[in-house]
Amino acid sequence: MSTSSLEKATEEKEQELLTQVLKYHTQTKHSFTNYARGPHGLDWANQPNPFRRYISAPLLPLLHPSSDEAQISPPYSSIFNSFPPPKPLTRTTVSQLFYNSLALSAWKTIGFSTWSLRVNPSSGNLHPTEAYIISPAVDSLSDHSFVAHYAPKEHALEFRARIPSDFFGGCFPEGSFLIGFSSIFWREAWKYGERAFRYCNHDVGHAIAAVSMAAAGLGWDVRVLDGLGYEEIEKLMGLKNSREFSIPSRPVRGKMPEIEFEHPDCLLLVFPKNGGEFEIDYEKLKMASSDFSDLEWKGKRNILSKEHLCWDIIYRTADAVKKKSLKMTKELVPQPFMSSSMISESSYRGFSLNEVVRKRRSAVDMDGVTVMERETFYQILLHCMPSGFGESGQKQGRQLALPFRALPWDSEVDAVLFVHRVVGLSNGLYFLVRNEDHFHELKRDTRSEFKWVKPDGCPDDLPLYELERGDVREISKRVSCHQDIASDGCFSLGMVAHLEPTLKETGAWMYPRLFWESGVLGQVLYLEALAVGVSATGIGCFFDDPVHEILGLKGMKYQSIYHFTVGGPVVDKRIMSLPAYPGPTDDASSSDEE
Repeated sequence: MSTSSLEKATEEKEQELLTQVLKYHTQTKHSFTNYARGPHGLDWANQPNPFRRYISAPLLPLLHPSSDEAQISPPYSSIFNSFPPPKPLTRTTVSQLFYNSLALSAWKTIGFSTWSLRVNPSSGNLHPTEAYIISPAVDSLSDHSFVAHYAPKEHALEFRARIPSDFFGGCFPEGSFLIGFSSIFWREAWKYGERAFRYCNHDVGHAIAAVSMAAAGLGWDVRVLDGLGYEEIEKLMGLKNSREFSIPSRPVRGKMPEIEFEHPDCLLLVFPKNGGEFEIDYEKLKMASSDFSDLEWKGKRNILSKEHLCWDIIYRTADAVKKKSLKMTKELVPQPFMSSSMISESSYRGFSLNEVVRKRRSAVDMDGVTVMERETFYQILLHCMPSGFGESGQKQGRQLALPFRALPWDSEVDAVLFVHRVVGLSNGLYFLVRNEDHFHELKRDTRSEFKWVKPDGCPDDLPLYELERGDVREISKRVSCHQDIASDGCFSLGMVAHLEPTLKETGAWMYPRLFWESGVLGQVLYLEALAVGVSATGIGCFFDDPVHEILGLKGMKYQSIYHFTVGGPVVDKRIMSLPAYPGPTDDASSSDEE
């Protein structure tokens, strides 16, 4: 095939993949007259087990911190400004990382129902995200390099394979290890149908941020190794042995255990901060990953449900976004660290980082009366900015602040805010421009009557703009699937992704990464809310195009991909809270909300 013919075939293939992704995004929109396709009622008899296990794999127990150890943690607000000195890679620090990022945080019980909560949030508390560690030898844990699956219910590692001892020394600096994430689409699709692929990728973003924050408390930095492709990640995590899944031509119900396979999402490099610059040689790493196909993988994965309902468009889209290895051969790590602005230390309640990450909860209802001070509102938004506080004149966009610095692309997610109860700030519609290269395009493409002016008291380095004043409680409720929680908080927001131009420029594989970014931003909002004394929750159910109509946006250039609300929570006193460990002996079902 000639060079021109090959280029044409490549362009046609890329267009085919992009068409599939845009088809998925359009088909899974909710509207006032029609919701995206999902199950008619919940099949409780086949609710997926929320815990993946590898049967017969050796279990490596992790440590539970003592009450004294739990108190040894930097203040939550300080972590955005500087990292503490890095701690060594030990069984204790590995245990702390998982305990403060992906472990259980509590058990809840009411009547005959019991369910677990986790440190990392998940839509519907369904937890489609599985985590793996690829690590050099760690004293008292493993005397050789290994791959293991994290079992949150047991707070333990399931040993999957021994890996070549020179893998880490040849590819990464001393004290580094990898965390891998994969998604079980069935867990989310059981409840949410076709829209589940969106929510799974929100959860990947939540998990990336959860690990980034927990790692920062140990003096460790985190970076998504996006120079690796789908196949390399699959090999490194030991998921290649999964049974192949044949995608049906339409939604099908039946016994399909292969639908429970894990889709490899990403690998995070966790490494000591302040250890100097180093390069990731992706060609070398790709070659090293080929050896993983010949490893002896231990354990057989458990079955999560007896019967299944396959939404074929999820799996076609998952195939379309599989990333090939990046053409670049090397990447310089780490990126410069930018601290976040601090205007109101008094907004925070003196919590340690450990306290905030482990006490994070999703509010089920908002009280409709709690108010927030303007300075607190601005402070929360400052921690939502990707570039932190840089030199005068620096635009927001490049992701250098915690935890966004884990993501190796410029920010592509902005936000429209519905302000309801912020003292000193007029109620109304606002826009947070997280990538200031979007500003002129957004101003041009939104409604001509919008003011686009900085609100009173807004810090100079916070690109927040007032669009119009007025009571927006009803409209925020309506576009969030008529949920009161969107109007009863202090403010709610819709995350707006620079979608079609980004996909055309980079490729269809960028589609899930936009949702990862929104999930990272959502995790920051969860933590910020708790740290200032209120609560938050993600809202996956919203009417997509009505949000665009409010803004005057047309076409697929900018798309709403995730909603959020922050305010005073209503606590259901009927629900009893129990310690995370030790928990009930039987697997517990998930609840509608956390």
